[in-house]
Formats: sequence, structure tokens, C-alpha cells
Amino acid sequence: MSIGMIILIAVSVLIFMGLAERVLDRLRLSDKAAILIIIAIVVSTVFIPNISLTENVSINIGGFVIPLGLAIYLFIKAETGKEKLRAVVAAVVGGAVIYAVQRYVLPAEPEAMTIDPNYVYAILAAVTGYILGRSRRAAFIAGVGGVIISDVIQLILNNINNIPAPTRFGGAGGVDTTVIAGVLAVIIAEVFGEIRERLQGGTAKKNLHFDKGHFVSTLGESNQQDDGNQHKTEDRQQEIKENPQISDQQSLENQLENLTENTTENKTKIDNVIPLRDEGGNEDEK
Repeated sequence: MSIGMIILIAVSVLIFMGLAERVLDRLRLSDKAAILIIIAIVVSTVFIPNISLTENVSINIGGFVIPLGLAIYLFIKAETGKEKLRAVVAAVVGGAVIYAVQRYVLPAEPEAMTIDPNYVYAILAAVTGYILGRSRRAAFIAGVGGVIISDVIQLILNNINNIPAPTRFGGAGGVDTTVIAGVLAVIIAEVFGEIRERLQGGTAKKNLHFDKGHFVSTLGESNQQDDGNQHKTEDRQQEIKENPQISDQQSLENQLENLTENTTENKTKIDNVIPLRDEGGNEDEK
């Protein structure tokens, strides 16, 4: 069994145990949807062969079509244009990094390496995806997109140089590369994102609230509300100065408000009276 399949099984176990709920929420995925996607990748990888588009180009459903569709879905679900831009930039840079390492760093013969080069490509895509993407969604999009873009770069160069080498999107180990890149990118984003959020805790978190998978600052909203209340108070004071009758009315309103508060407090004390039972079963009030 390949590493990619083992990772998918491990992720499925975490989902069933309820340990991946936080990550899935931030990816805008439900538990059922995530399980269905994993099953679809496994089944299509095992039972559906590569689909040839041209003589030298083929695609794999589990290693290319499904991960690409999920990346597009997450791209659409991204709340801000800035997050979408980061995801695209990270994917392009990740693809360029993978191609450069493959072309100029790694040996030409994969047998000369102690580690499968597909794992190296996946790690490069995941790390680049997090560094430039930052969020969980953008990291996943960049991790998967970086692997795909590296294949596109290779295909374009093969056509330019008239090299009849086959390009298999998601095939020939591409499933492992894509799965590892996407999952590892999310794991890195989750771990370092959690550490960053904890370091930004304390008093800073008092001005933040969690909304749509992100911590959003409410400091500006609080300042605007305080400014608005201050302006209302100043306007009210100016109005009282100009019209003394308003001052008498304000005094009566304050007295009525205090009387209402006292009545509420007394009612609360009465409701909180503790009933005690005597030996005869009758209730006494303390």
C-alpha cells in the first residue's frame, strides 16, 4: 500500500473519531463530504485507469481530477480576494520550485535517490503552500496546485523542445504526491497557525472574535461605538443647557430608572429564598 493511501486511511480514522472537525470547519467541509471525497479518491485510483487525452498526455481521476475539483471548491469558498491571490501565487511559486528542484537539484535517475522524488515534490509543495498561502484553504490549494503546475511546466517545455515524453497528471505516483502535498500543507498550516494564535492570545484576543474560520478584530468596531456614544452624550448635554426643562425631565427619568432597578433586585432576592422542611414535612422559608 502506498504512502498516499495510508495517509487517506489515517485521515478517515481521525474524521470518524471527531479529531478533524476543527480543520474541516475551516476548510468549509463536513465530515460526510470529506469521507466521500476520500472514498472517491481511493476507489478511482484502484479501479479506474488513466484516461488518455492525447498520445502523450493522460489524467488520473483520483490523483488529478478530484484533488483539482476540491482545490477549486476551496478557492471559491475563500472569503477575501487577498486569500485567493495568496493561494494562486503560492501555487505558481510552488510549481516553479518543484520543477527547478527536479531539473537542477535531484539526480536524473530516481534510482540513485534514497527517497522517492514524488515525496520530495510533495514536501516542497506543502511547505511553499503554507509559507505563501498562510491559511488552511490557501495552503491546500497551493499544495495541490503546485504539483499540477509543475506537470504543466514540464508539458509545455516538452512541446517546445519536441520531446515526446509522456505527461501523466495524477498518475505514475502522482496520487501520492498530490495527497501528501495537500494533507501536509493543511497540517503545517494547522500546527503553525495554532501556535501563532496562541502567541497572539491574552489581551490581544479580547479584541478578536472567531468568524468564518478566522479571528477577526473588533477593536475598530469598539472604538467606533465608543465615539458614537461620546457624541450622543455631548449632544444631550448641550441640549439640556439650552432647555432647562429637559434637565428636570432627565432627573425624573433617572429616579424612575433607579426605582426599577431596586424593584428588580428585591424580586430576585425573594425568588432566591431557600425553602426548608421541618420535621412534619412543612416548608419554612429562611
